[in-house]
Amino acid sequence: MRFIKFLAIVVPVLAILGIAAFLIFAPAIVEKGQNTMLTHDPYPVSADAAALHETLTIGDWHADSLLWKRNLLKRADRGHVDIPRLQEGNVAIQMFTVVTKSPKNQNYEHNSADAGDNITLLAMGQMWPVRTWNSLFERAVYQAQKLHKFAEKSPQDLHIIRNQRDLEFVLEQRAAGKSIVGGLLGIEGSHPLEGDIENLDRLIDAGYRMFGLQHFFDNELGGSLHGVGNHGLTDLGRAVVRRLNDENLILDLAHSSPKVAKDVLEIVDTPIVVSHTGIYNHCPAKRNYPNYLMKEIAQKGGVIAIGYWADVTCDATPKGVAATINAAIKLLGEDHVSLGSDYDGSVRVGYDTSELAALTHELIALGLTEVQIRKVMGENMIRVLRDRLPE
Repeated sequence: MRFIKFLAIVVPVLAILGIAAFLIFAPAIVEKGQNTMLTHDPYPVSADAAALHETLTIGDWHADSLLWKRNLLKRADRGHVDIPRLQEGNVAIQMFTVVTKSPKNQNYEHNSADAGDNITLLAMGQMWPVRTWNSLFERAVYQAQKLHKFAEKSPQDLHIIRNQRDLEFVLEQRAAGKSIVGGLLGIEGSHPLEGDIENLDRLIDAGYRMFGLQHFFDNELGGSLHGVGNHGLTDLGRAVVRRLNDENLILDLAHSSPKVAKDVLEIVDTPIVVSHTGIYNHCPAKRNYPNYLMKEIAQKGGVIAIGYWADVTCDATPKGVAATINAAIKLLGEDHVSLGSDYDGSVRVGYDTSELAALTHELIALGLTEVQIRKVMGENMIRVLRDRLPE
């Protein structure tokens, strides 16, 4: 009888301890398995490259760091991006893109919108608020709130960019020798609208300034590059695109179907972004748009942001990413190429953001001019932000 009473006490306690251990340790274990990096010795960085790198204004169009349970104000031993590592890499502007749904068995070829969702379990396991467990809209709002709280805790290190005034403040602080990072918010796939265009205003109020239309599955706005067919924009999609075009917001075509891209190009008269991608004739993969689409986006004044993982570059090392950038310049011109790492986006990269000087080294080694390097590393991004951010 005593043993039974003992078990009645111990078993629930052990169960509680087991659940607590899972909630404490599992998120880090999951992320370490998702956001990996090639094992490597220190990459070469010449004295000339190091000196040039310190004078660059660097911007990155895409990092999914808010998805994970980390304090971005502290340097972590996992993942690819946090504020200290951005400062070490001399990054001035980081677009923090949020993921709200990811289909089970996600792949580049074919995903059903009805597939189970990976983010629901992640939200529960990371102890996100209950309101986020069954609402894509609330997941977007919560991740925006996370970034704003980081900025409130350490305003000297992180400043949220909502408009042109915020952008110029960050640039002025950087020019004065401060290491402040300007953070922007972007949506990866506009399914957090949950089919209601009125939610667009609510997401804008939450701080979002860049909107990707699709992610890995078709949604209420149109077809995905990885969906069940090359569907174009829906009526809702067209309405959202017109709003983004008219209201000084940034439209991101990464993950949208080629048909959606064509439909968008017929509507907009402003610069468009493809926030993380590669160049098809350099790395022929479904994830990369055909060359003709890239050229049409560039002709609108847009930018193609080069990712850092092998599925889009065919080589994730600094040398491989530099070669992709070089191919993009040859295809599109030096005014239409940017950086779009896809850091912390469940990808395997060759280096984290603190090691970006190695990319500058490889761009010099390829013979790019200082003017070209400055444009690719950040000036092209700043041009689009100045054009598209609200006044």
